[in-house]
Amino acid sequence: MILSDLTLRQYLSDGTITVEPLHDYQIQPASIDLRLGNHFLVLDQHSMEVITMDTPIEYREMTKEEIIIPPQSFILATTMEFIKLPANMTAFVEGRSSIGRMGLFIQNAGWVDPGFEGEITLEIFNANSLPIKLSSGRRICQLVFAQMDQATNNPYQGKYQGQRKARGSEVRKDPEWEKTATGVISIPQPKAHSKI
Repeated sequence: MILSDLTLRQYLSDGTITVEPLHDYQIQPASIDLRLGNHFLVLDQHSMEVITMDTPIEYREMTKEEIIIPPQSFILATTMEFIKLPANMTAFVEGRSSIGRMGLFIQNAGWVDPGFEGEITLEIFNANSLPIKLSSGRRICQLVFAQMDQATNNPYQGKYQGQRKARGSEVRKDPEWEKTATGVISIPQPKAHSKI
């Protein structure tokens, strides 16, 4: 069930969900607008020959109030807001329509797990042939909240829990890949499940 503005206001007031700092104009009929922060990461193309899933990715870090994104370029940014979800709620990060009409694509993986807390790292791509200038503090995306049928037994405690600022990919830490002593990557065998 998608939460309405009335339910969002109630949950914000009683502390069920946290979105801070928050102004009233950010609360929409069925979402909360989030604003662009001032911390950005850009791939450091000069320090890597190729991007892989099992080695650290090098980024250049910037803190600024305005940023210009070149045409056909990708950056990581962060929201101004810190959010916290209970174990029975999830959220979706969606680009604002007005931003999408500028040719700016927000987030490739916009799922927020129940139990997550932190600032949201945004994946931003300029699909235009012209640069786009963005300013910190402007509404950049929206968060749509959904109530689950029941609380999860396994709230999020992953790699990005508690993040502040933009965070680069930590895919190399995924548990399904293990590097052996010889440097060979092996895939662990799944554990057998008992039949019910």
